[in-house]
Amino acid sequence: MLDPLATLPEFINLAIVGAGPHALTLVTHLLQKKKSMRGRFRVFDPSGTWMNRWHHQFAAFEIPHLRSPAVHQPDPDPHALRTFAESRPHDLFAPYDLPGTQLFRDFCQETIRRWQLEDCVYPAQVVRVEPIIVGVASPAENRGRSRFCLHLSNGQTIIARRVVIANGGAVPNLPDWVGQIPTNYPQDRLLHSHQVDLRGLHLQGERVLIVGGGLTSGHLALGAVERGAQVLLMSRRNVYDKLFDADPGWIGPKYLKGFWAEPDLHTRWQMIQQARNGGSMTPMVLSQLRRLERDSQIEFYEQCGVSQVKWNDDGWQVHCDNSAVHECIHHQSIDRIWVATGSQLDARNHPLLHDVLAAHPIEVVNGLPVIDEHLRWQGCELFRAC
Repeated sequence: MLDPLATLPEFINLAIVGAGPHALTLVTHLLQKKKSMRGRFRVFDPSGTWMNRWHHQFAAFEIPHLRSPAVHQPDPDPHALRTFAESRPHDLFAPYDLPGTQLFRDFCQETIRRWQLEDCVYPAQVVRVEPIIVGVASPAENRGRSRFCLHLSNGQTIIARRVVIANGGAVPNLPDWVGQIPTNYPQDRLLHSHQVDLRGLHLQGERVLIVGGGLTSGHLALGAVERGAQVLLMSRRNVYDKLFDADPGWIGPKYLKGFWAEPDLHTRWQMIQQARNGGSMTPMVLSQLRRLERDSQIEFYEQCGVSQVKWNDDGWQVHCDNSAVHECIHHQSIDRIWVATGSQLDARNHPLLHDVLAAHPIEVVNGLPVIDEHLRWQGCELFRAC
């Protein structure tokens, strides 16, 4: 971690916004290909450390292992994690050697040490990315001479030749009914999943409604039951399992060849949605939940959504929108609601892209900016790494 009182240079070649797995992967691959980049870039994250948000979320949800196999890790060597785990084979989970959470954390720390990246993260948040317009004749010339002024949360500024946005930028996706609830309820009784931290929660005898059918819902449900809660799991469709978020064929040419061959961007967007097919759970997590259902510790409310919610002094009264399928839950007093409905990315609402869009307008399809094959913004040296 860099000293927050340290003086920043006036100019750097590359600024990376965010210090998560995408940023770490970018830096290791960059240094492997071009060692001269060492010392010519800065990573900005308010925590001042690598992978802070990632590690926090895994700990908050008590996730035992990753969903992706061991080859998906930040080191350029695809076998590096498996080699690192040779003395810890019990930390690779079936199937496909899924890394345990602690193993992955230790490996990332070793990667940071081996690539000498401990002092790359500057402890400040980038609050604005301001393009500096050079004003030359052609877009190609302008791109080559483009600059950005980064405004930091501590009041400092720095000029960068290139900027990589690697901080996610998605915002919590909240159903419409959340905004219709009067704010006369204890704020900790209705949370989006990213606000939930299972550690330290005491839920004995409580009834918790979890809205959403993805893996996050599954982890939260398991954690709540372990703390003595009765869980109601509500999903708009039947909860289903699959090993990965998307078929592994999307990593290589098997499916990507057809994707790149499709000229219509809206059709491409539909292909992405079909590949993801909404939230899903791993077979292991869903089998655990079904066992708890048989033990009457979890109730599944599938093909069902929330239509109305009201806070009544000491609990929630919830009406579902499909009582014809099963008995509605409005007669039950619910202590907490956790909304695990994912997040949304819209470049038009991303705070760091506002000035960039104004200076370099590009097409946005359903929230996704149309960037080139290098993930680069048209007309300037700004990149999206995630």
